[in-house]
Parts: sequence; structure tokens; C-alpha cells
Amino acid sequence: MSPIPDWIRQLEPQMALLAAARHAEPHAVLGVHVRAARQCVLLYLPAVRDVHFVHGAELKRVPDTDFFAWDGPPDTLPAHYCLEWTDSAGAVHSEVDPYCFLPTIEDQALAAFNAGTHLHAWHLLGAQLMTVDGIDGTRFSVWAPNAQRVSLVGPFCSWDGRRYPMRRLGGSGVWELFVPGLDAGTLYKYEILTQSGALGLRSDPYGRASERRPSTASLVVRSHYPWGDEPWLAARRERDWLHAPMSIYELHPGSWRQHPDGSFYGYRELAAQLIPYVKELGFTHLELLPITEHPLDDSWGYQTTGYFAPTSRYGSPDDLRFFIDQCHRHGIAVLLDWVPGHFPRDTHALANFDGTALYEYHDPRKAEHRDWGTLIFNYERHEVRAFLLSSALYWLEEFHFDGLRVDAVASMLYLDFGRGTDYVPNRYGGRHNLEAMEFLRALNRATHERCPGTVVIAEESTDWPLVSRPTDIGGLGFSMKWNMGWMHDTLGYFREDPINRRYHHNKLTFGMMYAYSENFVLPLSHDEVVHLKRSLLGRMPGDRWQQLANLRLLYAYMWTFPGKKLLFMGGEFADPWEWNFRSALPWWLTGFPEHAGIQRTVADLNRLYVAEPALHRYEFEPGGFAWLDCNDAASSTLSYLRTAGDRHLVVVLNFTPVPREGYRIGVPHTGKYRELFNSDSGFYGGSNHGTAVIAEATAQPWSGQPCSLVVTLPPLGALVLAPG
Repeated sequence: MSPIPDWIRQLEPQMALLAAARHAEPHAVLGVHVRAARQCVLLYLPAVRDVHFVHGAELKRVPDTDFFAWDGPPDTLPAHYCLEWTDSAGAVHSEVDPYCFLPTIEDQALAAFNAGTHLHAWHLLGAQLMTVDGIDGTRFSVWAPNAQRVSLVGPFCSWDGRRYPMRRLGGSGVWELFVPGLDAGTLYKYEILTQSGALGLRSDPYGRASERRPSTASLVVRSHYPWGDEPWLAARRERDWLHAPMSIYELHPGSWRQHPDGSFYGYRELAAQLIPYVKELGFTHLELLPITEHPLDDSWGYQTTGYFAPTSRYGSPDDLRFFIDQCHRHGIAVLLDWVPGHFPRDTHALANFDGTALYEYHDPRKAEHRDWGTLIFNYERHEVRAFLLSSALYWLEEFHFDGLRVDAVASMLYLDFGRGTDYVPNRYGGRHNLEAMEFLRALNRATHERCPGTVVIAEESTDWPLVSRPTDIGGLGFSMKWNMGWMHDTLGYFREDPINRRYHHNKLTFGMMYAYSENFVLPLSHDEVVHLKRSLLGRMPGDRWQQLANLRLLYAYMWTFPGKKLLFMGGEFADPWEWNFRSALPWWLTGFPEHAGIQRTVADLNRLYVAEPALHRYEFEPGGFAWLDCNDAASSTLSYLRTAGDRHLVVVLNFTPVPREGYRIGVPHTGKYRELFNSDSGFYGGSNHGTAVIAEATAQPWSGQPCSLVVTLPPLGALVLAPG
């Protein structure tokens, strides 16, 4: 037996660490090095019979180990040498040695990441297909600052954590390894050895694709998608979204439609079916419930594990790109429901990632959402901020989403959310999460500056001030905010029997007291048709005819009231049941005239809303709205003007099932008024009550207006009238 060279004996303590999978700097031992004026190569290849350089010398096994060694004169080997080996099953493999490459991440990029200022961290971390010194492969990098050791594992190494240990890049907390030959389609995870000695397999926090649930490995991907939406993006950059119509169709892709066997439609199938439907109904925007990767269908996507990975339930990342591109080519904007407020405890994902509270707060009183059983991001930590800010920009830049709806903002802002008095106060002794506030401001500054024309919408359920006001005046900087007060008051009013509505009239009028304090979206979302709240139709009082009339009236009120619009799928055809995410919507109902009539109602309201600037130009400014009569509680009626420039529309609403003949309303001018919309039209399933097609306004003053006209108000109906 040949004597063991001195250079190998000197490395034996480190070799022992490598064999025990506890070495944090494998490149310092493995690969090619000059030792004692010799070029030396050391490999660690468990379950391998023999190994040699391709077209070259054999490497000798270090006795009683899985290490293989070679040494020779200096400059004998190229910088990046190729190996060939035979495994224990007799299969032959070849690979350029991963341990003969220098680090591929610059110190400046790591410093920016550690400072929280690297806003494109998906270029830094995760799996990056790249070419190094003319050699193709994939660089893997992950942030795990408190790990003892991190290894890349996957089918390519039989999930053996000893095979591809990664190197730690200084004090950055980032681990890196470039593996030649690994290409798109490779499954992988990180095996992490914690300081306590526990082993864990983790999906890549920056992974851009994943196996389909219940499997959880990350997937190396390459995009080949040829975008064709540049005209849309160019127009979006100049778009005045404040004064443009926005009618949002909110949907859960997995239950909008399904195949007969219950399987999901893919992104491309959705493009073929959904886009024509949305165009027919006149919606301007789609909003997808979270399609970020998530392990549990029951969470609807709100317990995200893949902040850079579209869920594989519906196809590949390029399939999603195709869907969005097709929406843009057909004039439809796409919003993403995005969840930076909390994440689940799944052991393959972010929770306790490197054996410590890394992405979540360390103090359990701040780290846990008790109501949801999830964990709260540590917004104080720079790298966590970089992770979340990069995720937001990733979806806007890489997938061309037109905006984000940020879920559960109130839970981020309040330290006592769901905790009562058991919370950790901020440094001033208050209940507000100061670092979350600053994170949200940074989010909105970054998205508005880097992705002009996109919007960021807050689901914020309290009276927090200045949510949709600029950060330089103390606001949070959101584009818009869901008007939860309007939603609760309006649905509370419509729940009342019409005979009692006179006592609740203020629920309809109170909204104008604060209507311009924020840029509001009026939401009738998925949250209002689950958890025993009943469907929108099911909330309405009366017999079936009155329920349908009430629903048409609700939509007419919503579409003519100041604020952008959002309606959850199924509401457009009066789904009578609560939403069930496990099954498709009951599309067979649309074959019945009363349900098809609701569809036509929504479609015509959308067309009217888009066509009439008076209904959308000044939704966030008081110049676009004026009460004509908000005081007729006894009759449960409302009337108001919507205005843009010289054009005004008259809206009259009757919230009782009693037709009102000879009802006088004040208007600004004399002349003829024609009916643009009547929710009681037989076309929608109504009783065809209402004013004549033309009504004449006279110079008789009424309700503070110089003129007035007399109309017939339909039962549980709405009229929209226009001069001319």
C-alpha cells in the first residue's frame, strides 16, 4: 500500500469534519489546491468505486475512507477539470468538479443584501442558471447565517447531504455552490445542520418553481417565454389609474372551473376560458387569490411557502406568463393577492429555517399569529425586508402583474392584533409595529418608483389614517385601500327587511362622511361568502324575486357610488351558496333566466361605468359626487349626481319593494333625461317598472336644485338617468 502523502495527513481533521457532514468551508479542503509545491486534488465521493480524470489519471482512494486524491506537478490540470466515476451500482457519471470554482457572488451584492437594500435578491439567491468560465451549470445560494453546515441535495446525489456541501461566504450568512451540468428541471432542497445538531430538509426560499403538492422540492427553471405585451406595458407606464375605471373580478383559479374529474384548469386553459368571459362581463381587472406556492389547498393560497414560485397546481412559471400576457393583449389588467404579513409553520419552508427564528421574530409574543397559527415576518431584520421587497418586485417585473393586493395589513400594523393585552409594546410603549410601518412605506416607494403604473392595494380593516397617502406626508404610500366600512355597512343594510330599512338609513349615507379620506376600493370579496356568512344572494331578505331584485339593486348602488369596484367570482350570476374552494362554481345556474339576468346586470353596469367618465373620473375627489336627496329615510330612497366636466348622471335608488309613482327629484338643468340603466328591466329579470325612456325636467326647484323631474321608481330598483 502506498504511503499516505503528508498533505493528506495534514488535512485529516478537516476530512473528518467533511465525512461527518459538519464542514462549513468545503472549498478550502476539496477541489484543487497547491500544497507543498504540488498540484493536489481531493474529492469526497461516498458510494463510489473508482474515479479518474476524463482522459487522464486515476485518483487513489484514501485508505478506509470515501476520499479520493491525486497530486502532480504544478499546472498539470486545467483550472476546471472533468471527472468520471463509477458508482456502487456500476453506473458511470461525469462532472466538472464543483469545488474548483471561485465564489460567483460579489461582495457588494452581499453587502446590499445584508443591508436590506438589494431589491432584486432573486438574482442573488436561489437557483441561478449561469455559465462560469464557459461551463454551464447552476449556482445555488441560500441565507442561513446560524447553520453549522448547508448542503445541496436532490435526486442527482440520491439526497445525500455529504455529497454537495456548500461554502459560507464570510459573515454574510449566505451559502453558495456552483454545480456544473445541473440544468432546468433539476429538483433540489437544502439540507441544513443546525447549531443544536438537528438536520432539516428545506425548500429554497428563493426557489422559482416547486414540485406539485404534496411534494415540496424546489425546481430549477429557465424561462423561454416570448412576451408580446410591450404596448400594454408602455401604456401602463403613462396610465392615470387615479382617474381610470377599475372593476375587478376576484377569483380563485382552482375553483373557478374544474375538469369533470375535479382536476384544475391550468394557466393556459384559464386564459382560453376566463379571458373571453371577463371581457364579455366588462371587467377591467382580474385579481388572483394567491398563486404563490402553498402546500395546503384549504388555505386558498394565504399560507404561502413559495414567495418567488407560482404554484405548480396550474402549470409552469411560463404558463403563468402566457396567461398574463394574453390578458394584456386583450386589454385586461391582472392583480396578485400577495401575503407579506405571515407564513405557515411547515417544516420544509421558512419557519425556524436555520434552527433559529430567522424569518420570524425571535420573541414568540411578536412571532405568532394566534388566530391563524402562523408566524409573523421579522420586519426589523434587513435580510427579511430584502426578501419581501424583492418578492413584490419579482412578480411585477418578471411576470408583468399590474399590481398587488396586500393581504391583512392591519395584522402587520398592530402589535396587539389578536393578542388582547398580551403583546410586546414598541420602543415608545405603543401598540403599533413601527418596523412594519416602515417596511410598508419602503414597499410602496419601491414599487411606485421601479414599476410606474402599477398599483398596490391595502386590505386594511381599521381606521388607520393615510393608508393611501404619500409617504412624504406620513402616509403608508398605498395606491388604494379596501373600504371595509362601506362593505360592512352596506351588507348590514341590505340584510334588513325593507320594512325596517328606514331605521338604518344612515348605513348608506355615512360612507360619504369619509369617502375621500382614502383612495377606496369597494370590495364584495371572497371573505364575504365564506364561514357561514352566506352568499350575497343568501343574505338578501324576502322571497326569491325580492332577493334577486335586492342583489341587482346592491350592484347598481355599488357601481354608481364613488370608489373602484371588486366582486368575487360567482357573485356575477347570483351563486346562492357559499363559496366552496373544493369544487367549481355552479355554472349550470347560468342556464336559468334569473341568474343570467344578474350576469347581464353586472355586464351592463361595467359597460356603463367604463363608458361614462362621470362614474369613474372623480372617484377619489369630491367634485364627482353630490347628494340630491339623502334624507328620505321614510321612503328608503337615495338620489345623487355623478359628474365629470359638463356631464352629469342622476342616480335614484328605491330600497323597498313598493313602486313609487310620481317621485320628484331635483336636478341641475331643465330638459330631457333619458334612462341609461334600470335594474328592474325585464332584461335583467325585473318587473319592468320605471320611468319612461324620456323624462322632462322643469324649472321647479326641489331639494336644493334649481330644477326637478318626476319619475317612477321601480320596486327594489335603481335608475341611472342622463340629460339629452
